[in-house]
Amino acid sequence: MNTRILLFAGLRERLNKSEVQLDLPQGTKVCEILPILFGEEAAKLTRCTLFAINQNYVTPETELHDGDELTLIPPVAGG
Repeated sequence: MNTRILLFAGLRERLNKSEVQLDLPQGTKVCEILPILFGEEAAKLTRCTLFAINQNYVTPETELHDGDELTLIPPVAGG
């Protein structure tokens, strides 16, 4: 199943990419994406990252479907 993943702020900087395409098995959950992309850092990132599928916020346990666009939104600080 083909999934487009959009990365913002610090997550984009970690991978030096703003977008990633992944071919995932059917039934993959949102929470399984961070370990694929960020390895050991994933546990720390999961606690503070928001997730959206097709521009709607979802929980980490939400399943992805073919053609979904997953957005990973880390906390952002600024002033």
